[in-house]
Amino acid sequence: MLRADHGAAPALGDTAFSEAVRQPQANYAALDLGTNNCRLLVARPARGGFRVIDAFSRIVRLGEGLSTTGGLSEAAMARTIEALRVCAGKLGQRKVMAGRYVATEACRRAENCTEFLDRVRDEIGIELEIISTAEEARLVVAGCAPLLHSRIPYALVFDIGGGSTEIVWLRRHGSRYGVPEILGSVSLPFGVVTFTERFGGIEVSPAIYRAMVAEAEAALQPFEREHGIRREVRARQVQMLGSSGTVTTLAGVHLALPRYVRAFVDGSMLTFDQIELVSRHLAGLDIEGRAANPCVGRERADLVLSGCAILDAICSTWPVGRLRVADRGIREGILFELMQGAPE
Repeated sequence: MLRADHGAAPALGDTAFSEAVRQPQANYAALDLGTNNCRLLVARPARGGFRVIDAFSRIVRLGEGLSTTGGLSEAAMARTIEALRVCAGKLGQRKVMAGRYVATEACRRAENCTEFLDRVRDEIGIELEIISTAEEARLVVAGCAPLLHSRIPYALVFDIGGGSTEIVWLRRHGSRYGVPEILGSVSLPFGVVTFTERFGGIEVSPAIYRAMVAEAEAALQPFEREHGIRREVRARQVQMLGSSGTVTTLAGVHLALPRYVRAFVDGSMLTFDQIELVSRHLAGLDIEGRAANPCVGRERADLVLSGCAILDAICSTWPVGRLRVADRGIREGILFELMQGAPE
C-alpha cells in the first residue's frame, strides 16, 4: 500500500510537517532505501524544523530472498530501480540543493550490492551511500528526538525494519531540543521480511507466533544485561518510542482510520494493552482479512504479524506500559542535519 508519508496537516510534536507554498528557499532531500521500502522526502527549512514539499514511499522488497540466497534478486533490483527512477524525477523537478541518499540492511548484507549500486548510479544518477547500523540508529534518534518527553530521563527508541531491528538506549539532558546521548545501540539481524520468509506470513499459527516472539526475546537479552534497562523501567524513568511501519500500522488500526493519515498517527500514544488487543485482532484474521484493513493493505498483509511478534518481544522485555508512535526516522534525521544553519 502506498502511503502519503506527510499530509497537509502539521504533525504532532515540534517539527512542522506540511505541504508548503512556493517560497524562494533551498530544497533539501533525504532518501532511505531499506529492505522493504524506498522512501524520499524533499523539504525546506521552516521555523522549528522544516516543511515537506514532496514525498514518495513505495514497498519494493529489495531484500526479498536475501536471507537464503545471499544476494539481491533481479526482480527485486528492477522494482527498486523503478522506484528510484521516480525519486530521481522528483529530485530534478524540485531542484534540490543538497541531499543524502542512504541504504541500510539489505545493501549491507547483499554480496552483489556493489553491482546494484553501480546500476543505480549509471541508470538513475543517484549515488547511494550504505550506512552502518550505528549511523542508522543515530539518524533515527535525530529524526525522532522532537517527540521525546523532556522530563523523562531515559528513552528506548526502536525501529523494526524489513531486514533488521534497531534498538537504541538514550539519556535525555532536560532540553527538549537537545540531542539525546546514545548510551548504547544494537542491530538485531531480523525484521519483518526476514521473519516472514523464515516463519511464513500467510497462515501464522499461535505456535509459530510464539516461536517468533521467543527468538526476538532471546536476541534482546544481551542488550538488557549490558545496560540494565529494566531497573530504570521499574523506577518509571524510561519512555519508549517506536519508529517503524509496524507501530504506525498498529496505531492506524487502533484508531480505526478509514485510510492511513500520518497526521493522526505520528506522535500518538499506544498502551501495551492496546497493542496486545490490535495484535490479537490481526492474528485472528486470515491473509485476506488483514489485507482488507486500510491501514495494513495487501502489500503488508503477510508482514504485519512478524512485526507484531517483534514488538511483543520488545514490550515484554521492557514493560514501560505505553509507547509513542513515530512516523518519522532516518529521513527526518538527515534533513535536520542537512538544514543546520540554513536560513528559514
